[in-house]
Amino acid sequence: MADYELSEECQLLRHTVREFAEKEIVPLVTADERSRRFQREIVVKMGRLGFFGCPVPETYGGSGMGFVAHAVVSEEIGCASCSLGVSLNTQTMGTARIIYDYGSDQQKSKYISKLISAELLGCLAISESDAGSDVAAMTTTATASEDYYILSGTKTWISYAQVADVALVFAYTEPKLKYHGMSAFIVDMHTAGIALSPDQEKMGWRSAPTAEIHFDNVQVPAENLLGRPGQGFKIMMACLDNIRLTSAARAVGNCQALIDEAINYARQRRQFGQEISRFQMVQEAIARMVTYTDAARLLTYRAAHQRDKGVLNNTREISMAKYFASEAASSIADEAFKIMGAYGCAGQYPVGRLLRDAKMHQILDGSSNIQKMIIGTDALGIRIANR
Repeated sequence: MADYELSEECQLLRHTVREFAEKEIVPLVTADERSRRFQREIVVKMGRLGFFGCPVPETYGGSGMGFVAHAVVSEEIGCASCSLGVSLNTQTMGTARIIYDYGSDQQKSKYISKLISAELLGCLAISESDAGSDVAAMTTTATASEDYYILSGTKTWISYAQVADVALVFAYTEPKLKYHGMSAFIVDMHTAGIALSPDQEKMGWRSAPTAEIHFDNVQVPAENLLGRPGQGFKIMMACLDNIRLTSAARAVGNCQALIDEAINYARQRRQFGQEISRFQMVQEAIARMVTYTDAARLLTYRAAHQRDKGVLNNTREISMAKYFASEAASSIADEAFKIMGAYGCAGQYPVGRLLRDAKMHQILDGSSNIQKMIIGTDALGIRIANR
């Protein structure tokens, strides 16, 4: 797979997902984004078609097709809707796959198949108001009490919080130990003591519901501890690698959608007696857009392929893919907007939405600056990424 040609199985998967997206998502996406409407039924359909099960073995209801297949699905859904593309993390990489890697047999049997079928919707609760990139600054705690942990604190900017049935939550069980005192929990979102803020308005991804989660002395059964006490930071780092791979693929899909819109417009718009596609400045912009997208796609496929080969500690390669794809999406959005001129501002074209979505990739799931820090400190030998 040195040239990263997709297998016939993955090519067929791409075709299936693209057909689904064009039929089920594209006709609704503009209206959904304007009204901030989340369509659970579409996520359920994706689950029934197996879109969430690629990196999960058949034993737990997945297809076992692997991480490259997951990247293909994420790219195609992201091309249609970044908001719905978030579900590839809430159902798979930020929940089901992590439970598969670290969960007990009981937890695997109870949650994984229901998450990837979308019978249960999930969310991932890491960020706090003062603990974004600096995850050690979190203040949420989980205090052991007989057969329970008492969970207290607030998580913010949590995607799908309002619709989730289950959450993967990180909290301190021994705050004095800092990183070594953090633990992970599978939390039933219908438990007493959990409250949600109103939807947090965002620049993009507007139909992906997002809220603060307030935990007020929530009783979490001890059996819902994921992994061992104090293993939370390790689990979190694995989780971040997972979701950043999805984010990279979703950004590639965002890039492709922008290219498609810019090319269609350039072929239709006429100025000075000819299509603007004949102008060298437009051609130069399209050439950069296509090249950056292919480079981002290849970096993403490389990272996914490594994981399919069993190399699960490829933080460096995932950060490179996430960083480059995020920056490419933002740059390509700017170029597409300029190609379309005033029509880029017009509501009948999706470029405004795609531009807003593209900017989100630079911040969410680990900002571009954090990815550069990971890559740079690794290159300088200050902190090795792939440990």
